[in-house]
Amino acid sequence: MFLVGLEMVLGLDIFKEEPGSTGTLVPIAFPLIAGTGTLTTIMSLKANYDDEYILLGILINLIIIFAAVHLLKWLEKILGKTGLIAVRKFFGVILLAIAVKIFGTNVQAFAK
Repeated sequence: MFLVGLEMVLGLDIFKEEPGSTGTLVPIAFPLIAGTGTLTTIMSLKANYDDEYILLGILINLIIIFAAVHLLKWLEKILGKTGLIAVRKFFGVILLAIAVKIFGTNVQAFAK
């Protein structure tokens, strides 16, 4: 995860992309669908709400994600090449921060 974030921020090609792959889908869709924030939110909601409300929230979130993923081509046209580079670097910094936080937490747990 750290290397992918580093690649996004610095613009390096650590991992080779397959021909025809889009660089917009992964940085936008992955944190929305299966990010650590999603899992933490579900666990927090479980303590306060019934399963039906949590399921309804997940379904609404999936509908929003579905719409966002289908609007990526439009978003690419609106942002342009420079905008996509800025978005990629922004999400790269977030990915680096998550990777460093996970590493720090694991080091502290191992030290105990």
